[in-house]
Amino acid sequence: PQQLHGQPVLHEEGRVRRLHEHDGHEMKIYERENFGGQMHELMEDCDSVMDRYRMPHCMSCNVMDGHWLMYEQAHFRGRMIYMRPGEYRNFSQMGGSGMRFMSIRHINDSCY
Repeated sequence: PQQLHGQPVLHEEGRVRRLHEHDGHEMKIYERENFGGQMHELMEDCDSVMDRYRMPHCMSCNVMDGHWLMYEQAHFRGRMIYMRPGEYRNFSQMGGSGMRFMSIRHINDSCY
């Protein structure tokens, strides 16, 4: 990629975008309730938290930006829940006893 002020850039249909720029989707996921255990930051879809992060499941999260769908099974299968910006300390308090999520997909701005 080319450089702009020392940072790599990508040309997309007539516009220049820094490679480290994200499209307004950011979330931190946690292995355990109340933001415990492993933590990973997402800015793109994750079809399997186990494969990507070696994390058996996700039981709490902090959605900093954007809107997301979280699925109870890998590869965007099973029951899902809609997440908007906010802190989610305990998924089981949201109506699903012991709900754990295995894949996560962001929703494009045009969908909400």
